[in-house]
Amino acid sequence: MRPGGLDLPVIVSSRSTKVSRIPLQIYRGHPYLLTASRAVRSLSLFFAEKGTTMARRLSPAKIMQLGIGFWGSKALLSAIELGLFTELAKGPRDADTLRQQLGLHPRSSRDFFDALVALGMLKRSGQRYANTPETAWFLDRNKASYVGGMLEMANARLYRFWGSLTEGLQTGKAQNEVKTGEDFFGTLYSDPQRLEGFLKAMTGLSIGSARIIAKKFPWKQYRTFVDVGCAQGGVAVEIALAHKHLTGFGMDLPVVQPVFEAYAKARGVASRLRFTAGDFFKDPLPHADVIVMGHILHDWDLPDKMMLLHKAYEALPAKGALIVHEALIDDERRTNAFGLLMSLNMLIETHGGFDFTGADCRKWMKQAGFSRTHVASLAGPDGMVIGFK
Repeated sequence: MRPGGLDLPVIVSSRSTKVSRIPLQIYRGHPYLLTASRAVRSLSLFFAEKGTTMARRLSPAKIMQLGIGFWGSKALLSAIELGLFTELAKGPRDADTLRQQLGLHPRSSRDFFDALVALGMLKRSGQRYANTPETAWFLDRNKASYVGGMLEMANARLYRFWGSLTEGLQTGKAQNEVKTGEDFFGTLYSDPQRLEGFLKAMTGLSIGSARIIAKKFPWKQYRTFVDVGCAQGGVAVEIALAHKHLTGFGMDLPVVQPVFEAYAKARGVASRLRFTAGDFFKDPLPHADVIVMGHILHDWDLPDKMMLLHKAYEALPAKGALIVHEALIDDERRTNAFGLLMSLNMLIETHGGFDFTGADCRKWMKQAGFSRTHVASLAGPDGMVIGFK
């Protein structure tokens, strides 16, 4: 860097690079005080004035947007933590009233609310703020459709642990509570109230895919099914609601039973859905025409994945089927960013877990003995792999 300017490489062609000097006068005051948007705008103006000969204009906008994406993420997570969307479900509020109800300091509350407007999480009419249709439906704690439980966990735990991603990438070790000798899930499953909130959050996240599974799979050919690792029963209930001829079971740890049974009763399918207590590592899987495993395999390393697939195969009758649904990574590993980031989250959270492609799962199913396999898309980034015995 030369005095008074910044030396930045400017790509002129695929074969040459030159260094251009950007005057620091562009950055009035301290450069680090500039917002990312001003920095990007200044760079774009500079390159435009210099008449670059690049075949197409390059911009750091996408890089900057991704690099500081945690700003918007944390704004949303803090809003959920504060109960902002639940408060606005009671009706629109002006900034001062909303600030007082949430217990916020006057300094930045208006910026906070308006940032959420700009991010598409709130609406503002005049001086009054309101939920969007999406935040009203999914982020009001008083609605059954609330998915904020998962985001509350992300705020309380994952946001902090992802700060150690670099260490995880370098060591291959989990970066959650295990680093300090704690057991988050052991603690969670020992607290019925917290566990129920967590299981409800899982239902909120899986409900869209559950309805597509109920629609896409040929359930008319089968009579019984079991959802392994059923949680509250979100998937099992949707299947039972859509197909009156089916009898189903949910398998999970004993502490989950009252939550599952209460949800099945509330949805009117308790007479056709039963709970089976068990540990899918220690116990055999219940026998049924169809076995469902949702967001289970990605928690474990490959030997454990294969063990569970073999268990499923043994529990199925001839012509039975296994449905594995996950945030499947696309086979080319290029487009499903959520699936790939979920796999990194497994690095943070588990000792050996990882996400996988549909092709990976089909290969493992065939190794476990399944004669025919099929991949189908579900809601959002999710997909299902079906193996037929």
